[in-house]
This record gives sequence, structure tokens and C-alpha cells, in this order.
Amino acid sequence: MVDFPYLAEGPRVGLRPFRLADGAEFTARVRESRRLHHPWLCPPATVEEYEPYAAPLIEGAAKAKAGFLVCERETGAIAGFVNINNIVRGAFQCGALGYGAFAHAAGRGLLGEALDLVLGRAFAADGLGLHRLEANIQPGNTASIALVRGRGFRLEGLSADFLHVDGAWRDHERWAITAEMPRPRAPHRTG
Repeated sequence: MVDFPYLAEGPRVGLRPFRLADGAEFTARVRESRRLHHPWLCPPATVEEYEPYAAPLIEGAAKAKAGFLVCERETGAIAGFVNINNIVRGAFQCGALGYGAFAHAAGRGLLGEALDLVLGRAFAADGLGLHRLEANIQPGNTASIALVRGRGFRLEGLSADFLHVDGAWRDHERWAITAEMPRPRAPHRTG
């Protein structure tokens, strides 16, 4: 079981901050999930890569980032992650989502439950107080598109050659949600 409080809890998952001590478990899960993640994302696969990846999320990089580990409440095992990157304050109040489920948790609805929790924290005045979140997704990543669509994100357009992923510049669809938009609750699956 977990030895620290969650930042937010759903029926099956809890969100907690990244810690440097999570490097071994996180990177083992990444290595187990290579086929699931390829070619959509490339999270750190070694502890040496994990530390510079996690450090800005732990420190909040002057509040320009927020990172959440998605953990199964029953066991405390890391099931995935949701990060809010490139947070811009002032008149914009926006951040860019990055997320991934690990192979052992994929297809069980855990990341959807976690994303619901992150949206609540992101938009809450006593949370991050953001107005808008964006998710930039490669057009062929149908699972990721279904995830954000099911949470009320709207498709805003296509950004050509947007991000360098898996050795090439990739087009991305730009999906977004604002604090005022209705968020349909996707049914959480059990199992």
C-alpha cells in the first residue's frame, strides 16, 4: 500500500507527485510498454534519463510544469502519468498535456479516470487555476484521440511538423478544453 497521501483520488486511481525514488519502477514500466508507446511517445527508459525528466516536474520548474503519477489505489503501483507542460500564466492561463498509460494498465480506463482528476485540479481555483489545456496528438493515435474526445476536448486544427518524435517531425492534431466547457464523464470500466 502507499505510504503517502494522494493529491486526488478516484475509485481506482490516485494521483501523486513524481519522486526521484520512483525512477526504477517508472523506467521498468516504460521498458515493458515500448510496443504500446511506439511511435507516439518516448518517456525515459533508464534511471539516468528519468532523473532529468522528473526533476523539473518535482520542482515545478518555477510553476511552468506539473506532473502526476497515476497509481492503482489497491497496490500503489504506477499505472501511468499525466504532465501539464509549458504552463503560461497572465492572460493565457494555459498548459499542454502529456500523458501515457503503462502496458499493464492499458485498456482498463485508469488513464481516463486519472485525466478526469487532473482536469479538476488544473481548472480549480485552489489547484492550478488554469483556463485552458491543450493536447497535441498524432492523427493516427486513435486511443489518445478517443481519450480526450471522451473528456470533452474539441478538435481545433492540425499543426504540421509540430513535434520531433521517434526521429522525425510529426504532424499533430490540436485538441483543447477550457474551464467553462462541459466535461462529459466517460464511464469508468472495472477490471
